Amino acid sequence: MPDALPDPLPADPMSLFVSWFDEACLEKASPNPHAMTLCTATPDGVPNGRIVLCKGIDAAAARIRFFTNYTSPKARDLESNPRAALVFHWDHVQRQVRMQGTVARLTAAESDEYFNSRPVLSRLGAWASDQSRPIESHEALMEKVAAAAAKLEVPAAALLGEEDANIPRPVHWGGYGFTITRMEVWIGAEGRLHDRAAWTRSGGGWSEPTRLQP
Repeated sequence: MPDALPDPLPADPMSLFVSWFDEACLEKASPNPHAMTLCTATPDGVPNGRIVLCKGIDAAAARIRFFTNYTSPKARDLESNPRAALVFHWDHVQRQVRMQGTVARLTAAESDEYFNSRPVLSRLGAWASDQSRPIESHEALMEKVAAAAAKLEVPAAALLGEEDANIPRPVHWGGYGFTITRMEVWIGAEGRLHDRAAWTRSGGGWSEPTRLQP
């Protein structure tokens, strides 16, 4: 049976969210427990959603980090409308967390730190891929990766995963910080009598929690 929300509800929902996130990552019941749906909107209001990976949580600042190509459609949406929504869903325990918030680029130092932690091939891919642009074949993409490796003088051993390589972060790739302004948590229950609650945040503080009907 699924669990239930605490009663009384916590004044700060980040502790609950972080505990759920950490538990999902520890259990590894799904291959990507840190996956989240990122929803953006174009300047004329057309919504877009896609799965990205949570790459850091700052509970005190109520901020979540993710990384992408700054020329991608999602980045173009965020540059013109720096508001977004996130959804985490851990189906095996019937838990969901929905968030609304504002988005801003991370510092170059933050982006460098994460980029340097990525596997060699992932770093090369950031150089080779013009994200979301058309390409004639997968083979053509691999040729671009090989060309990037040659240009950056990446040794063959690094391509085989046998050693690291010094690959700088391209300026068109980096991170965003999503600062939460509203959070809703949800636990599924039989008969669709779900347990739900919501908080809003402004000025660095959280509102009184509100229980919601399913």
